[in-house]
Amino acid sequence: MALKKTSEIVAIGFDITESAANTFTQEQVNLQLSPLDQEVFVVVAVDLDPSPPDNVTGTNTAVEMSVSSTSLTGVGNLNQSQVIANTKIQIESEAGALPGVGIGFTRTSLDTPQGELGYISIIATNDFFIQLKGRNNGAAKAGFGRMWGFRAKLDAAGYAAVVQSEVLSS
Repeated sequence: MALKKTSEIVAIGFDITESAANTFTQEQVNLQLSPLDQEVFVVVAVDLDPSPPDNVTGTNTAVEMSVSSTSLTGVGNLNQSQVIANTKIQIESEAGALPGVGIGFTRTSLDTPQGELGYISIIATNDFFIQLKGRNNGAAKAGFGRMWGFRAKLDAAGYAAVVQSEVLSS
C-alpha cells in the first residue's frame, strides 16, 4: 500500500452535547476528502475531553465519549475496528455514603500509542463521527476533542482495500 503524504499535520477541533441528559448522541464531522483523488486522512493522535459526571450520593455516574470512522449506535470501544479513540469518566458512590463522597475513575485511550507507530488510523470515507453518552447525570453533558492528522493519497489497490474495510466495519 503506497501512501503519499499530501499535507502537513492539521488539527481538527470538535465538540458534542447530549441532546438530553443520559441520551446517546452522535455528531458527524466532514473531512472534505476527494475520493476521485483516492485521498485519505491519516490520524496520528486524538485527545478527548468529556464533561465530568455528576457526583450523586449513592449513585454511580459516568460520561463516555468516542471517535469512530463510521456511524455507531452507541459509544464505541477500542475492540471495534472502526473506533479510533475513546474515554470514560465515572464516579462510584456507595449507598449510605456521605453526601458528595465518591471515588472517581478515568479510562482513556492514549493520545498517541506507546511505541513507534506512524499513525493510529486511516479514514477513507468523507466523515468521522463522535459519540457521547452520560449515565445517571442530572443534566446533559458535553465533550470536546481534537484530532491531529494529515491528508494523503493511496494507490488504487490500497484505497479500495481501506474503503472496503471501513464500509464493512460499519
